[in-house]
Amino acid sequence: MWGPGIGGFGSYHYKYASGHEGDSALAGFAVRGSELVVYIAEDFDNRDALLAKLGKHRTGKVCVYIRRLANVDLKVLETLVVRSVAETKRRYPQPNENDIR
Repeated sequence: MWGPGIGGFGSYHYKYASGHEGDSALAGFAVRGSELVVYIAEDFDNRDALLAKLGKHRTGKVCVYIRRLANVDLKVLETLVVRSVAETKRRYPQPNENDIR
């Protein structure tokens, strides 16, 4: 769990140029009211094209809001999440805990 209402898988540590840093889930979801929210990276290759193929949804900066899973293409949703995780790992490479530095 990431906070009181977000389920997440995997984790990564981020640090912004501003100095702000923290930990987050590589992939996350939550139920907000009557919608499922899937959290994805804000920018990665073909993100907009995939969202156009997803089906009935709305988006925020990193949120995809879905009222009914039956209204979306689950393979497209899976691709969005997989590519989002890959992009997040690319942006925030984590040191291998077995490496000696």
